[in-house]
Amino acid sequence: MSRWTWYVPLLALLALGLTFGRDLPAAVVAVASLLLAGAVLAAVHHAEVVAHRVGEPYGSLILAVAVTVIEVALIVTLMVSGGEKAQSLARDTVFAAVMITCNGILGLSLLVGALRRRIAVFNPEGTGAAFATVTAIATLSLVLPTFTTSRPGPQFSPAQLGFAAVVSLGLYLLFVAVQTRRHRDDFVPITTAGEVIETEEHLEQPSARAAWQSLGLLFVALVAVVGLAKGVSPTIEAAVAGAGLPQSVVGVVIALLVLLPETIAAVRAAARDRIQTSLNLALGSAMASIGLTIPVIATAMIWLEGPLLLGLGGTQMVLLALTVVVGTLTVVPGRANILQGGLHLSLLAVFLFLAASP
Repeated sequence: MSRWTWYVPLLALLALGLTFGRDLPAAVVAVASLLLAGAVLAAVHHAEVVAHRVGEPYGSLILAVAVTVIEVALIVTLMVSGGEKAQSLARDTVFAAVMITCNGILGLSLLVGALRRRIAVFNPEGTGAAFATVTAIATLSLVLPTFTTSRPGPQFSPAQLGFAAVVSLGLYLLFVAVQTRRHRDDFVPITTAGEVIETEEHLEQPSARAAWQSLGLLFVALVAVVGLAKGVSPTIEAAVAGAGLPQSVVGVVIALLVLLPETIAAVRAAARDRIQTSLNLALGSAMASIGLTIPVIATAMIWLEGPLLLGLGGTQMVLLALTVVVGTLTVVPGRANILQGGLHLSLLAVFLFLAASP
């Protein structure tokens, strides 16, 4: 194991402890950003070590859940100190995570895989099940609040929010059971010829001790990533306000930072012809972002003041619907070329442009 993958997360965590809750000058922000980038790369390395040890789909699941748990902590922390401007932060961040994973990570993985093998091959049963679950949870949590009438504005009543939280968590746990137990083979990587890949070729499996060490360092790196991201967030917010951009762009930037480790891991898996691993990461992250975030936020609202705005606007719903339609057509054949990858990346570009210029 490369020594820098040990040192950088620990240095980043130390920097987090020294800077947490303080106003940072420009020089410190620059150093924190460098450590943030190093922690991201270290997180990818340790996630791949763990994934190689436990195999798929467990490795992808570990990274998706780890990142999402830290993402939830970041959202709650910012909501506590953000006042009225943070009422829609959960919605903006979760929706951005869905668009980034279902269009950005998925599209980039398909593009890299197709450029390498001309055709990117994956299992349509497992990928279709994952995409259907993402669609159901996203619609329940982000679309329905716009149309309910118990409360004014795009928000659930307390009873509705509790019901949505229970259903979202239940669907996520049901999917995890299917992915890891009853239909595990539907989520195992396959080659272009359709052969199952159980282990990495030409790579020695890491020892149990190395895997546990990497798991611990993975969480250290992720805590450092999100903590430092929170530390530089005032600079981000000031830059967003100074550029005249909408407040929702802050949620987009947070999602981009938090999902960077999974993006790098997915692209590297696609470059090794492990497209299914890349799609497990993309859709698993989208599902975890909603299925874990909404229940935690619903619980936190017992103590937090002010409304929780979850419902999407018209433009956002159109983009979500288009993503669902294009994603369904991409997943059904179990094979994709550079066109499908380009389509999803184009949808991500549209989302980012409209987020900055609504």
